[in-house]
Amino acid sequence: MYICRYTIDKNSIRIGFVDNQQVYDITARFPSITAFLRWTIGRTDAGSALRKALHGTQPTAPLSSVTLLRPTDEQEIWAAGVTYERSRVAREEESANSGIYDRVYRAARPEVFFKATPSRVVGPMEPVAIRHDASWNVPEPELALVINPAKELIGYTVGNDMSSRDIEGENPLYLPQAKMYGRCCAVGPMIALAEHVADPKNLTIAIEIQRNGAVAFAGTVNTSKIVRSFAELIDYLGRDNLFPDGVLLLTGTGIVPADDFTLESGDSVSITIDGIGTLHNPVVRGCA
Repeated sequence: MYICRYTIDKNSIRIGFVDNQQVYDITARFPSITAFLRWTIGRTDAGSALRKALHGTQPTAPLSSVTLLRPTDEQEIWAAGVTYERSRVAREEESANSGIYDRVYRAARPEVFFKATPSRVVGPMEPVAIRHDASWNVPEPELALVINPAKELIGYTVGNDMSSRDIEGENPLYLPQAKMYGRCCAVGPMIALAEHVADPKNLTIAIEIQRNGAVAFAGTVNTSKIVRSFAELIDYLGRDNLFPDGVLLLTGTGIVPADDFTLESGDSVSITIDGIGTLHNPVVRGCA
């Protein structure tokens, strides 16, 4: 069971409930993802409740016939860093073994940072960007937590936390420039409702980067390698913070390409997470 934003005629954005590869238009009840997230407050059965309410209703269209859009509208995107051992090693290396990321990996307080405003986020098949002033750019495939205004976890989607490793490695204080810019984040294709995902701490994340018709990089990791619980990450994100429209939290990456790899304009990035979906995005240089 999934929630999506979609269009059929490219003129009207709709909200859909997806069940058995069929899309049910629920826009009249939930005109936005924000409205849906507010409705989920206090619920653990959102998918089942929608399925029951739609019983006997004819689906609007097969999933294969609609154009999926990013499954967010007014939500900010935040991110957790250094949650995998591989990420700790890579970020220590890029920062000339400063020790900062070793300490974060073991600290009681996780690294949680602001990633993107809604206008900086793209969805399926939309271009993600690499910065003009960076020479070492990578995608970061991540499981994204979908959280309602009461800071309750209601679902999951696929996230791509684009990162300029050379900028961050020069100085950790440059993290916002390395992470936050136009088209710096992709999410989608849909929100898998939490009750649909049996074990979110046992999902395979796979990435494949195509360049000139060939695989330039591929890798996999399992979410069991995340060293912190989702409840812990959500707790720290929500401390003295308000999310009236809900929020997405990226949970870190455990797949880091070799140091001699960088994304190029024209590449294509595909990220797949078991039971969640596959997010495809072409790569461009600059956000224009």
